[in-house]
Amino acid sequence: MIPRYTRPQMAELWSEENKFRTWLRVEILACEALYRKGRIPARDWNIIKKKAAFDLRRIEEIEREVNHDVIAFLTSVAEKVGPASRHIHRGLTSSDVVDTALAVLMVRAADLLIRDVRRLRRAVAQKARKYKYTPMIGRTHGVHAEPITFGFKLAQMYDEFGRAEQRLQSARETVRYGQLSGAVGTHAHLDRSVETYVCRRLGLKAAPVSSQVLPRDLHAHYLSMLALVGASVERWAQEFRHLARTEVREVEEFFGRTQKGSSAMPHKRNPIVAERLCGMARVLRGYALTAMENVALWHERDISHSSTERIIIPDATILLDYMLDRLTGWVRDMRVFPENMRRNLDLTRGLIHSQQVLLLLTEKGMKREEAYRIVQENAMKAWESGESFQELVRGDPRIMRHLSPAELDRAFDLNQHFRDVDRTFRAVGLT
Repeated sequence: MIPRYTRPQMAELWSEENKFRTWLRVEILACEALYRKGRIPARDWNIIKKKAAFDLRRIEEIEREVNHDVIAFLTSVAEKVGPASRHIHRGLTSSDVVDTALAVLMVRAADLLIRDVRRLRRAVAQKARKYKYTPMIGRTHGVHAEPITFGFKLAQMYDEFGRAEQRLQSARETVRYGQLSGAVGTHAHLDRSVETYVCRRLGLKAAPVSSQVLPRDLHAHYLSMLALVGASVERWAQEFRHLARTEVREVEEFFGRTQKGSSAMPHKRNPIVAERLCGMARVLRGYALTAMENVALWHERDISHSSTERIIIPDATILLDYMLDRLTGWVRDMRVFPENMRRNLDLTRGLIHSQQVLLLLTEKGMKREEAYRIVQENAMKAWESGESFQELVRGDPRIMRHLSPAELDRAFDLNQHFRDVDRTFRAVGLT
């Protein structure tokens, strides 16, 4: 069962009622601009201000007849306003209202997503500080490489979602444009000053130029940035899934007291939230691709983009909101097993220190090729036999003629690998 969606603000933003409310605000602001220019009599303007409203059921009823949502909306508003409604939608086309209102909603959605990312980073920062010097093995190609700390790993996550916030800020600014430019964007029936006034009041910038619609590369950028943030969510969900594997078990997804992991196997504790996040990231990438397909429209506009945008833009923002919320909960509630991290760190019996031995030998004057060959020879023997790498090295006269026992011990000291952790934390803002 999918857990209850606990952050409904994003879903409410994209409700039909809020969509029409935003359309109405665009129309009323256009009337206000015309009134201030002396194009609408004061009496009619006062009626519009007082009576302008809509009825959702009536809009649905009219749309079934006229098969046009904006006309259905305007008809419903006109029924509320009366004769003064003749001033509403003057010089506008449907896209002027729809695209400008959509920009308002996309900006607000970006604000909610930025809030989500900041909340996630706070959770990550708390865990990173707690496990700043908790040693664990770093892995490359899925194979043990060299020691790191769990806090260092989380510092990377903290930094990555700092870039995620920047991407969302970029997406927000990219779509922060409105238009009231008429049927083909020429302002033939409405002065550009009306567009400027309305956009300013809505917190938007007036588009320098538009056709009948705002150019869709703006929306493609927005969806692409959301997909990139989703890719970061997937990266860390996948990382935690690996660390939760039975053979690894360095972290574990929170498992509720009454939760069940399998219909067949009572012992199962599966990383279902992390897996769900990985799957959802794929959906976001699909939405981004659709947005790119929407860039190429016929001439001044067609509506091939419209049908998809009614799905992909609300869904993408709601989905990413959900994903960020779930990842935040994952980080906040995850179980961490430092003892298993230490166990895995020692699994290869010291092989992870091979580079330190190699570097010591080259510092002592041995040719790198020769040092590499000798160290690798001992490393491969340790791999195959399960013997201690340190003891094999200690028993190799080709190595020990260059190193003292104390120098060899320092080569196997974990702290050598953690000297830069504090600087890294400062560099990413985790002070």
